[in-house]
Amino acid sequence: MTCFFRRKFIFKLFQALFLISFGGMVYYNFEILFRGFSHFSMILCGGLSFYVIGLLNEGNRHPSFLLQMFAGSLIILFFEYITGSIVNLNFHLMVWDYSDVPFNFQGQICLPFFFLWFFLTPICILADDYIRFALFGRKKPVYRTGKTL
Repeated sequence: MTCFFRRKFIFKLFQALFLISFGGMVYYNFEILFRGFSHFSMILCGGLSFYVIGLLNEGNRHPSFLLQMFAGSLIILFFEYITGSIVNLNFHLMVWDYSDVPFNFQGQICLPFFFLWFFLTPICILADDYIRFALFGRKKPVYRTGKTL
C-alpha cells in the first residue's frame, strides 16, 4: 500500500470514527435528556445511525431531503431493532420495551418512534453535512425538496 493510499485510508477511517462517535454521543445524551437514563449500547446504535444517514447524500447520489428523512427514519429503526435484539432480547438487559406502545414489533421498535425520527432526522442530515464540510473539506451542502435524480 503506497503512502498516499495509506493516508487516504487513515483519513477516511478517522472521519468515520469521528462521525460515529459524535452521532453516538448526541444520541446517548438525547436519551438522557428525555428519558433520564441511557445505555452504552445506544452510543453505537446512534453513532452507526448517524453515520449511515450521512452517507445517503454522499458521492453522486442526491436524493430529495424528504426521501433522506424517510430513509433516515428507517435506518434508525433498523439499528434500534438490531441493538434491541442483542441487548434486550438476547442479553435480557431491558434497556427499553415498547411492548405497550401501539404498532410495535417485538417490543423493540414502534411506529410512533418512526414519526419522531422522521422529524428529528433533518438535524442529523444537516449536522453530518456541515461537519463533513467544516472539518473534512467536503463540498458545501445543497438540498433539494423535489424529485430525486
